[in-house]
Amino acid sequence: MRDLNILLIRLRLVGDVVFTTPALRALRRRFPSARLTYLVEDGAAPVLAGNPHLNDLIIVPRRRGLRRVWDDVMLARTLRRHTYDVVIDFHGGPRSSLLAWATRAPVRIGYTIAGRSWVYTRRVERPRDLRAARHSVENQFDLLGPLGITAPDPSREPLEMAPDEAVDAMVRTKLRQAGAESGCRIVLLHVSAGNRFRCWPLASFGEIIVRLAKSDGRTRFVITAGPSDRHAAEIVESEVVRRLGWNPVLGCGELSLAELRALASRASLFIGGDSGPLHIAGTTGVPVVGLYGPTLPARSAPWRDPRFTHEAIEIADLPCRPCDQRRCVPGDHRCLRWITPEIVVAASERALAAPRQAVASGARGDHEADSCRKPAPRA
Repeated sequence: MRDLNILLIRLRLVGDVVFTTPALRALRRRFPSARLTYLVEDGAAPVLAGNPHLNDLIIVPRRRGLRRVWDDVMLARTLRRHTYDVVIDFHGGPRSSLLAWATRAPVRIGYTIAGRSWVYTRRVERPRDLRAARHSVENQFDLLGPLGITAPDPSREPLEMAPDEAVDAMVRTKLRQAGAESGCRIVLLHVSAGNRFRCWPLASFGEIIVRLAKSDGRTRFVITAGPSDRHAAEIVESEVVRRLGWNPVLGCGELSLAELRALASRASLFIGGDSGPLHIAGTTGVPVVGLYGPTLPARSAPWRDPRFTHEAIEIADLPCRPCDQRRCVPGDHRCLRWITPEIVVAASERALAAPRQAVASGARGDHEADSCRKPAPRA
C-alpha cells in the first residue's frame, strides 16, 4: 500500500496561513510517511517556505477576472493529475472549495457551508458565533478530526515559520547599517492593518515610542507598515523626532515577511494590532504586546508555549465587541480608541522586564548591553 498523498488548501491572508501551521506538525506526526502538499496564494507563501513538515508547496497568483479563471482551469488539471488521497480545505471559500472538488480525491474534508458543502465527502461544522472565545487554531484542528487527530496543544504544536540563516544575516546587516549597536534594545512596532477597524491611532504609536525612548536611552525602534500604508510609518517617525529632538527609529526599509520574522526573533519586544505581522512574531519567542479591538485575544493571540510573554490589550465587556468589522455600531471605534498609550506603555514595560525564555529554533541576539549611545540631536 502506497503512502498517503495529502493536499492542504488555505488561500488569502498571511495570519490565516500562519494559524494552519500547527496542523502541519500534527499531520506529520500522525502520518510520518505521507506526502504533504500545501496550496497557497503568493502573498502568504513565504510563511510556508522551508517548513520541515511539507514535501511540496504549490503557489498560485492572486489575480482577478478572466486571468483567475484561466489560472484555476490550469491548476485544476494539474491537481487532478496528482491523484491526492485526502484534501483538507482550511479556507472554505468559493475558489478553494472548487479546487478541492477538482482534485476528485476520495476524501475531501471541509466546513459545512451553505451552497458549497456538496464538494466535500467529510463535512465539519464551523463555529459561526463570532463571540465564541475559541482560538482559530482550534477551529482549524476540527478539520483534522476525521483523520484521528485530537485537539492541539500550543506547547506541542505552536505556530511555525522556518528561520532562514541567510535572511537573518541580511537583517543583522540592515540593523547595523541603520545604526543599531550591540547594546541597543530593539522594539518592533507594526503601525497599520489591512482592515481599518484594527488600526490604532498613529499618534498613540508615536506617544509610546517617545515614552519608552525617554525611559531607557538604549531602546531603538523599527516601525513597519503594510505595503499600502508606508506613509503611516513615516508619519509616526516624524512626530517622534519632532518631540524628542533626536531619532531613536532605525530605518531598515521595507521588509519581506521572512525579514520581518528574522527581525522579530532578534527584537526585545513586538507591539502591534491583530494582523499578519503579529502572527509572524508569534512564530518566534519575542514578547508580544497585542492590541485587540474588534477581535478577541482568545481567538487571535499568539499560539505558542505559554512561557513566552504575551500582553493582551483590550477593552473588555463592550457589548459591540467582537464585531463583523463592516460597520462600527457606536460610530467611534471605541474598542481601539479607548486603549490609551499609558496602558500600552505599562504593558510594554512589564513585557520587557519579564524573564526571557530560550527559543528552540535558535536564540535571539542579545541587544541589551550597555554600549548603545543616543544619537546627537538633529540640527
